[in-house]
Amino acid sequence: MHDRNHAWATLTEWTDNENLRRHALAVEACMRWYARKYGEDEELWGNTGLLHDFDYQRHPEAPDHPTVGMAHLRAQGWQEALIHAIAGHAPYLGVARESLLDKTLFAVDEFSGLIVATALIRPSKSLSEVTVDSILRNFRKPAFARGVNRDDVIIGTEELGISLEEHAANCLAAMRESAASLGL
Repeated sequence: MHDRNHAWATLTEWTDNENLRRHALAVEACMRWYARKYGEDEELWGNTGLLHDFDYQRHPEAPDHPTVGMAHLRAQGWQEALIHAIAGHAPYLGVARESLLDKTLFAVDEFSGLIVATALIRPSKSLSEVTVDSILRNFRKPAFARGVNRDDVIIGTEELGISLEEHAANCLAAMRESAASLGL
């Protein structure tokens, strides 16, 4: 079984862009937090978050991302549940999000980027100044962090069966736990 060290080594081998690495760390933080909340395998969930975009810098175009990365992970012997969740986070692949792992990855991926952007506009550039209200206000502004697909966030929270407010609070709590590694 692969562990976090293997996941981190894979990510850093394929990705030298610091912002992409920080995104992977933010998604990992959210995934680990949700794994604890749901009583799931924190290592599997965290590694899924860490690896979900590891091939993006080399292969940013669909469908190469994430299919090239998925093939690499499969060849390396990563768990099929991790690979399926990564496939499910790319709606254009048409892979159904079936498991809680699949649904959670989809829900946190885009949203974590919006939370990072919300922190970066604060004077301190710190998650400690971010509130659920500020996240939701920025979510409602299409021009803010325009690369964040709001529809995916809404679909993701619906698939998890939670409100956007609850999801914002959960992801903020998760990311605050990892603020040092995120540089926020």
